[in-house]
Amino acid sequence: MGQSASKKSSKSLSCSCSCSSSSSGLRARFASVSVGQPAAMTKEELASCEDSTAYSSRDCTVDLPDECLALVFQSLGSADRKQCSLVCQRWLTIDGQNRHRISLDARAELQDAVPGIFARFDAVTKLALKSERRAESIGDEALALIAARCPNLTRLKLRSCRAITDAGMVAVAEQCSVLRKLSVGSCTFGFKGIEAVVRGCSVLEELSIKRLRGLPFAIGASTSGDEIIGSASLRSLCLKELIHGLCFAPLISGSSNLKTLKLNRCSGDWDWILEDIADKVLGITEVHLEKLQVSDRGLASLSSCVNLEILHLVKTPECTDISLTAIAERCHLLRKIHIDGWKTNRMGDEGLIAIAKQCPNLQELVLISVNPTVRSLGHIASNCQNLERLAICSSDTFGDAEISCIASKCMALKKLCIKGCPVSDQGMEALAKGCPKLVKVKVKKCQGVTPEFAGWLMACKEGMVAVNLDTAAPTEQAEPSVTESVALENNEQSIDQIGAVNLHSSSCSSRPSPWKAQMGLFAGKNFVVSAIRRWSHGSSNSSHT
Repeated sequence: MGQSASKKSSKSLSCSCSCSSSSSGLRARFASVSVGQPAAMTKEELASCEDSTAYSSRDCTVDLPDECLALVFQSLGSADRKQCSLVCQRWLTIDGQNRHRISLDARAELQDAVPGIFARFDAVTKLALKSERRAESIGDEALALIAARCPNLTRLKLRSCRAITDAGMVAVAEQCSVLRKLSVGSCTFGFKGIEAVVRGCSVLEELSIKRLRGLPFAIGASTSGDEIIGSASLRSLCLKELIHGLCFAPLISGSSNLKTLKLNRCSGDWDWILEDIADKVLGITEVHLEKLQVSDRGLASLSSCVNLEILHLVKTPECTDISLTAIAERCHLLRKIHIDGWKTNRMGDEGLIAIAKQCPNLQELVLISVNPTVRSLGHIASNCQNLERLAICSSDTFGDAEISCIASKCMALKKLCIKGCPVSDQGMEALAKGCPKLVKVKVKKCQGVTPEFAGWLMACKEGMVAVNLDTAAPTEQAEPSVTESVALENNEQSIDQIGAVNLHSSSCSSRPSPWKAQMGLFAGKNFVVSAIRRWSHGSSNSSHT
């Protein structure tokens, strides 16, 4: 009986180990050698050992097509991708051929490495060249060499490349004819370099110019004696912190297909330029005006742009309800409006009521340092049935009555941000009964709202609302007024606070000082930047962005 059981167990053991007989046999042989017994491998064991060794040393990625391996590399981070490129020559080649976006330190030493870098990365379409402000950057020769190696370049970003002149940009225009997006910042070349790119790159769609030092003092005073007459392909133009930004007036008014215009802290009187734009660029859909010398005259002229959908007015103290009403009366497609009133009280109920009556498609409204009351908010809540995102910051009049009005009438509201307003728990309780689609509430520096409110509201909404509460009291200032600019980006459903600047209130009747003088004032004030985290994604109208 015991002998029979022993035989059965030995048979089952041999069956269970049949798939790994060679390895177990080898271990047995080696064990016998270790105790001094002779070990002889059978032919079957030798063949199995050779097959196992051959399989373990075989590159399994050989059977993968290059395209599949490239997709694997594209899902890796930069550090892992660099490590993979060191595995073998094939991986190195595939990685180089499928790197379409690279960013390089643009110090002068880069010039010697350019041939080797772009011999490996020969399919680059998006390139960023960034140098440190105090370092010597690459010059025209290196930029021309890069442009020659990247004829398919579609996006180029230059930052602090101070050694590049107009000649280098001319080389880019000649070699990279399919360039679609150009972004330059803190560079020293001038008007002629931009002119060469606009004229030489016939498919250029986006142009962003920030702190360009080589611009002429007079409008149209390019070194070639001509001016940029515009580009039919240009869709988006951003001018930021330019002392002589007015020299781009012919480019703006001459780009008949322009859709997005952003002007930020550019010195000079922009009223007549906006009037010219209204006559010649009728298809524009998005306008951002920030810290700009513009009055009701210039802003009201934009009412001719009947396709306008997005309007940002940030710290434009000469604009009033008059121009806001003029825009509302003709621009019925408006769906995003951001207003930072800079505590001037020149935009308020009258302009907001006009928007409520004329812009039923409004989805997003941001009011900073504006004082709306129940009178205007009631019209907005009743007439703008698609309003999904609302932010009210640094308002002296937005209290319990106003929040109750919003809660009872804004049936489509999903995200609400309140900062530095005189609301209390009593007013906020209205949110529990209203706003059935509400998914996120942000309350900051509202002293009347207690910490218990957050948990209570979440319980009332059965956990369907995310509440972010910060009841810290705002820092008291003697004279300066506190303003904030909040941007709600529909494509990511996020609210980001761009910044808060403490400044002495400027006279409403006088023109603001030139940009350079203003920058000196900003430098002496406390600049506070805070960020409100990303809203949950998913908007029924995200296809419009």
